[in-house]
Amino acid sequence: MDYLEGMLQKDKAEFTRICNRLLSSCFLCKRNETNKADYYFVIKYREKFSDYLSLMGYRLEINEGYGVIQLTNPLNYNRYNLKLFESVILLILRILYDEKRRELSVSDEVIVNVGDIHDKFLSLKIRDKMIDKTTLRNAISTFRRFQLIETLDRDLTNEDSRILIFDSILMAVRVEDIKQAYEKLEIYRKGEKENEEIDESETD
Repeated sequence: MDYLEGMLQKDKAEFTRICNRLLSSCFLCKRNETNKADYYFVIKYREKFSDYLSLMGYRLEINEGYGVIQLTNPLNYNRYNLKLFESVILLILRILYDEKRRELSVSDEVIVNVGDIHDKFLSLKIRDKMIDKTTLRNAISTFRRFQLIETLDRDLTNEDSRILIFDSILMAVRVEDIKQAYEKLEIYRKGEKENEEIDESETD
């Protein structure tokens, strides 16, 4: 069965490219100028994308209210497992998004800076020192790959360096109430404290 029947040849090529992009990044966000056209292309051919990707066990989820398209796998194949502090930073970004969004109009972009992330991390008392530069840089790189954020400044060691958080974070971190994000962070905080106590006892 030809799922692309009736499409122009150039659209077939776009279809293939965008399918591969979704398989790589999982998200397409309308606010992201670099893939805005891809977002609308999927909207145009949503049934073809949904049918084609379902053959591989994937589900195409479209939230036009958020302006976000997400590719998920109900069978939990090809999942990316975040490291502990990647998970912590992602939850912090979700909380910062929620806090900033309340101050803005719907059309405004949500922009935070590196200092905001460090301040939130320290205020949560997950550990007694700031996130190290390598951990933060690697986490930011991962979240950029998945179209959750974009960096607006190159030097991430600068507290004032800005990060644009896309609406896709609402689908990546689905919490009915932001309180749930704090509850998850509390679990991480307790786990980190226990690890520190174990490390200290081993060195005595």
